[in-house]
Amino acid sequence: MATMTVSLPEPMQEWVDAQIRSGEYASSSDYVHDLIRRDREKKDRLDGLRALIDDAEASGVGSRTVDEIFAEARAIARSRGMLPGTAE
Repeated sequence: MATMTVSLPEPMQEWVDAQIRSGEYASSSDYVHDLIRRDREKKDRLDGLRALIDDAEASGVGSRTVDEIFAEARAIARSRGMLPGTAE
């Protein structure tokens, strides 16, 4: 495993130390590993959203009205139990 030396301002170092003292992490390395893992997951989610946006833009202009789109979205949400009311 490679070694990396990182310099932190005192408040950041105190924060990392507090996370270790809380028992959340065993070491500063564990804390940094978790930060990197979370950052990678966040980037993957954002990349997925960007791809959906690109696909949507590439699909062109639809024929449905905004009201029709929202009505369909509400119906789907109700059918999944995400909105009050009966399933449609």
